[in-house]
Amino acid sequence: MATLRELKTRIGSVASSEKITGAMKMISSAKVHKYESELRQLLPFKNQIKRIMGHILATGENFNSPLTETRDVHTVGVVVYGSDDGLCGAYNINIFKHLLVELNHLREQYGNAVRFIIYPVGRKVTRAVAHLQQQGVEMRLTDGVDSKMDAATVSNFTEQLRKAFLEGSVDMVEVVYMRYVSMSRQIASSDQIFPVDHKALSGEQLTDKAQANQLYIFEPDANSIFNEVLPMFVLSTMQEITIENRASEQAARVMAMQSANDNAKKLLESLRLEYNKLRQQSITTELLDILGGQVER
Repeated sequence: MATLRELKTRIGSVASSEKITGAMKMISSAKVHKYESELRQLLPFKNQIKRIMGHILATGENFNSPLTETRDVHTVGVVVYGSDDGLCGAYNINIFKHLLVELNHLREQYGNAVRFIIYPVGRKVTRAVAHLQQQGVEMRLTDGVDSKMDAATVSNFTEQLRKAFLEGSVDMVEVVYMRYVSMSRQIASSDQIFPVDHKALSGEQLTDKAQANQLYIFEPDANSIFNEVLPMFVLSTMQEITIENRASEQAARVMAMQSANDNAKKLLESLRLEYNKLRQQSITTELLDILGGQVER
């Protein structure tokens, strides 16, 4: 049985842990709201690009871009977003499980001979992906690319992926990440970045009457504008994925800290109850000793 001093020490330790988890929850919650704000700021820009692309595609012209050309898939580039820090529950585990599912799906679709080049983003997921390196699977690290990279680094990373696709190093690029839905819900997802799917470019749907009233003069020409705007669309998609992944990480950390805080409170209540019982028992024993001594006199 624990002594009063031992219980008091344990109570102090658990109370300190409760304060720490509570503070970490508040910090992560503030970061989630920050990333939600960034997503709201990015959304109008991306929607405007999609509207422009929709207007261009509505002209009915044939558009040619190396970023939309499909070819036989022999090598697939897979970008996997994770976290650099821990204490976020099963966040990284769920992403890694989805990566395995996606790799199996791609093998079923393109054959077992397909090669994979995996670009991990985040220290935790890098350690997990390192165990996948075998015949047909290669991990490729990029300097400066992590879960906390700034907008300029995201832009440079996207450009590297674009060059790899255009040069033929990879025939397709997919991104595996955690889509942010709400504070309590995040969904492991995968999106195709290259080649760009025309379905992803469809902007707001216009009625026949509205399309008839949309008169545009394209300068220099619609195809040139299409090829200029398309990389901007891809970059906005990568920026959105990066921010969503950060928001999901912090939301997972909020839930993990909430669970840890609740467990600490329950343990603290149990220890305090045990401490009070032991203290009461000690007082009762001392009183009985005092009374026993008086009786003997």
